[in-house]
Amino acid sequence: MGAAQSSPGEPGLDLASTLDDIVHAMDVEDRANLADMDILEGAGLLGLASYTRQMKVCEYLVEELGLDVNAGGSRGGPPPLGCAALSGECVAARYLLNHGADPNKIDGAGLAPLHCAAKNGNEEVMRLLLSRGASVDIDDVFQGTPLHTASSFGNAGALKILLDHHADPNRVSQVSGTPLIMALDSTKHGVSESDTLNCVKLLVKAGADMNSANPKTPLVVAAMYGLADCIKYLLEAGANPNIPDKQCGTTPIEIAADSGRRELVEILFPFTKPIQCVPSWSVDGIITHVKSKHLKDKDKVGQDKKAELKSLGAKAVEEKDYAGASKFYSEAIKVDPEDATLYSNRGLCHLRIGEAHDALVDANACIRLRPDWPKGYWRKGAALTALKDHKEACDTYMAAMKLDPASQEIHEAFWDAVAAMKEELDAEQSGSSSESD
Repeated sequence: MGAAQSSPGEPGLDLASTLDDIVHAMDVEDRANLADMDILEGAGLLGLASYTRQMKVCEYLVEELGLDVNAGGSRGGPPPLGCAALSGECVAARYLLNHGADPNKIDGAGLAPLHCAAKNGNEEVMRLLLSRGASVDIDDVFQGTPLHTASSFGNAGALKILLDHHADPNRVSQVSGTPLIMALDSTKHGVSESDTLNCVKLLVKAGADMNSANPKTPLVVAAMYGLADCIKYLLEAGANPNIPDKQCGTTPIEIAADSGRRELVEILFPFTKPIQCVPSWSVDGIITHVKSKHLKDKDKVGQDKKAELKSLGAKAVEEKDYAGASKFYSEAIKVDPEDATLYSNRGLCHLRIGEAHDALVDANACIRLRPDWPKGYWRKGAALTALKDHKEACDTYMAAMKLDPASQEIHEAFWDAVAAMKEELDAEQSGSSSESD
């Protein structure tokens, strides 16, 4: 086995040798199926080796077994280069590129390797990919460009690299809108406002359109999420606060008043033109007027749209099209980012397609919005179980049982987590005992 003939003690050598022994014990059909194995969230065997920088295993799989460096798992997971980009493994990424990996290969979720690196802020891999022909504006109808991805995860360093390579700050994604909107949206996923503001500043300085209303203006979105510092910066940079939300016709100051955020109303007031239907043009007058009009109740168009998307998502789940359902729920969340059930439903979809980390993010959002709803904790427990964090899963299921002690499903999930934790502890103790003999 040429790829594993290295000096003893070299990282990955024992694993590569073991793999060689296993492969030689397989029949022809089983060897042929190696390329289609799904191991890491839809990725294949070579993807796992790249993700963990097991270079001797990579060499063996590519140079001895001839695995395709551009093939993901059978479920459309990321190709090996995407896996290396996700984990920031520059050595593995360079090896794959040197052996013919396509830097612009898009996986089943619409992600190219540059998206993957931007998602996790792996800047060294991003520079490598861009130097080897990765398209800075590679686009997907749902994911947008890598600039959308970096913005949505609040990765200012990644965002700056892309802008330095002339990424388009005004590229409009059919689903997500502009990168500037994605940066502001990132706060609903737990990104801090300070990180969001850093991204906003970089985009604005690069020429991002602060008044684009596709689908909403940045000021409308910032008002929705209560981002005072972002609103101040956008206003100082020249954003127009008089452009209304296309869906419900309300301006940023009305949105701020409707959510009871007086501080934002005070910030926006000096920059906003008087609204004719407001009888007393003052901070108190705007708040009083908005409360009397019940603007949220008038947003029937948005509610109808949410109901339609939620129904389409439910239908896709019935058909086991979890990736499609996730996209419908993501669209519904944009309409109503405060609906906990949407995060719960999307979290289920993430779990079904092997995206456990994203499922955990959605579960946490669900709990934040409805801390007394047991299903949010149930979803979080399932995500933690998938991530092998069995102790935390047990604690989470315990919280769910306190809220719904009669749920048989939650009880069963709890005891499954307990059993998994015990098995893990037994394995650790057994390993410790073996080492001491």
